[in-house]
Amino acid sequence: MSGTPTGPDEIVALLRGGRHVTTGAHVVLPTSGSTGKARHVRLPVEALRASGEATAARLGGHGRWVLALPTTHVAGLQVIARCAIAGTTPVVVDLAEGFRPDAFAAACASLSGRRTYTSLVPTQLHRLLDDAATGTGAGLAAAGRLDAVLVGGAAASSALLDAARAAGVRVVTTYGMTETAGGCVYDGVPLDGVDVRVRDGRVEIAGPVLADGYVDDPVATAAAFVVDDGTRWLRTQDLGEVTVTDGRPHLRVLGRADDVVVTGGVNVAPAAVERLLGGWGGLAEVCVVGLPSERWGAEVAAVATLSPGATAPLLTDLRDHVTTHLGRPAAPRELVVVPALPLRGPGKVDRRAAADLAAARLGPRH
Repeated sequence: MSGTPTGPDEIVALLRGGRHVTTGAHVVLPTSGSTGKARHVRLPVEALRASGEATAARLGGHGRWVLALPTTHVAGLQVIARCAIAGTTPVVVDLAEGFRPDAFAAACASLSGRRTYTSLVPTQLHRLLDDAATGTGAGLAAAGRLDAVLVGGAAASSALLDAARAAGVRVVTTYGMTETAGGCVYDGVPLDGVDVRVRDGRVEIAGPVLADGYVDDPVATAAAFVVDDGTRWLRTQDLGEVTVTDGRPHLRVLGRADDVVVTGGVNVAPAAVERLLGGWGGLAEVCVVGLPSERWGAEVAAVATLSPGATAPLLTDLRDHVTTHLGRPAAPRELVVVPALPLRGPGKVDRRAAADLAAARLGPRH
């Protein structure tokens, strides 16, 4: 992989020029996976363009964006790219003290234009809803005036999405990763030009949004990017299923293959438990992990934050709730309440750190 990485200012100039880039211009971005060591992805500028154009087509046209994410990660960089393609400039949220609903509202207030958008991670959407319950609610009201609020970077619970939509926010859930120039599946439907399939239970993605590969890691590149009958596919670590409705494929992501907890010989997908518990019983954000256990091999545990003013549910009630919907093996044997979940990248929960936190709190398991 040759060529000099392109910075954000150069990306804006290239994309705003309206010409396709054939010189190998690219950007290097870190992945923000929830486990393992981060790699650096070489992403062609043309992949950013393809993603930006497809996003505009899906959302109903180009517009102006509120930038509420760091540009060192793909979701934030994509906001810059979309604005460059549209010939607009982003309105930047002051993140000096972290994401604050009042700062988000102030940025939205300066927006002008026919169509307006933003991109958030679930944690930020939680904060807007929490502020509406305990503060002014200006941030949530501002989000409700936008034409679309993309929510991605990590799985969002149904309770969170339902609450935001009930408050008038036009939420669009996105699925993607650095290797796909960000979100490439919106509300379960692939963007134009993107193909999605499931092989051996794992989600695979093809299309013009794909990265070239990983910097200085040909082995990882060869393992992740495969060619099948002339088409180049990214083989993700995500488990999923594809159904076809009205001739259109719909993707449902079930969790990550490397997150599965094997307890008593039964495979438990943490994402399914997290979706069930997020927003239930006073819980806000939930991370489900496996802890070493002499008896079970691994023990399912839930690390969670609470909604404002809420108290933690009884573990017996939590276990009964999960058992009813997912079966007894999936029911967490422990609940650890924390002020905030450890993060790795924008909105991405660090599962390894969460497991370490739970293990330290609970001690050895038997």
